[in-house]
Amino acid sequence: MNKTILFCLAVVSLAVLRHPATAQSPHGMTESGYTPQRVFNTGEKKFSDFEAMLADLARADVIFVGEQHDDPATHRLERAILEGLLRRRGASVVVVLEMFERDVQPVLDDYLAGKISEEEFLKNSRPWPHYATDYRPLVEFARAHGWRVVAGNVPRRYASQVAKGGLGEVEKLPAAERAFVAKQFNCPMDDYYKRFAETMSSHPGASAHGAAVGNGKADSQAEEKENRAIIEKFYLAQCVKDETMGESVASIHLNSSTPGPLIVHFNGAFHSDYHQGTAARAQQRLPKAGVKVISIIPAENLDSIKADDDLKRADYLIYTLKPKTVKSEK
Repeated sequence: MNKTILFCLAVVSLAVLRHPATAQSPHGMTESGYTPQRVFNTGEKKFSDFEAMLADLARADVIFVGEQHDDPATHRLERAILEGLLRRRGASVVVVLEMFERDVQPVLDDYLAGKISEEEFLKNSRPWPHYATDYRPLVEFARAHGWRVVAGNVPRRYASQVAKGGLGEVEKLPAAERAFVAKQFNCPMDDYYKRFAETMSSHPGASAHGAAVGNGKADSQAEEKENRAIIEKFYLAQCVKDETMGESVASIHLNSSTPGPLIVHFNGAFHSDYHQGTAARAQQRLPKAGVKVISIIPAENLDSIKADDDLKRADYLIYTLKPKTVKSEK
């Protein structure tokens, strides 16, 4: 396989697969002010408002917030969601983040407890780019109100090993590291896999090598088989991420007293859209839990939104005003 194509596929899968990412009332307020948005309730197939959505979400057991990583409005609304849930659930909230990996949980706990400085925390926790603007507001809000924050994701190095060698790589891990990955995996070639494969196949450059190999049918079939094999390996790495995050959510619910806390999981929209990926893995472990999925979608114009194509994506669609600098991804 062409090295450029392989690199592109690796970036698409082992970074975070993203979707492009809302209430007609003036809510969605944060300390920095109002964020234009419109909320669509897909169950009722009608536009709603931010406060009505929050009232419904507060009755759930688990909420998945699917974000557009590089959209500033998305991150302001995520903070607004936490503020609204505080008004309704008080201290009974746990924040889980795709953006931190399980092995840094002790560092995160020490920071939340005031045992280490923020500088030391950031030095040892491998924060995502733009942490200061995108995720610090969530962590600091939780810290200020005594909420638990959980690093839910698998360490990236293990996902990379799976992408290269398959699921068997997980069982080769030392016992002390095996706990950073989900105990069980279920990686069917289902609709989620199809969506994953389509996303990777549509990435710029994914078919360039096939055009350069030759015109022979045998060459084309060999190239297709090679591409499919590589995509399947990256899908397994994606699956490891979803299973680990799903297990992280489920373990909080299962190990909590009754009634347990409201768990709010923040992740790239691809991981929870259509109730697939991480949302599905958590629901499989918590068949009786009330799970709600939000997908935040940047839009060019909030006055001309047509939600029909997105009805199956989530329980609530929050449309934000898309800045010109944000590139939509599928």
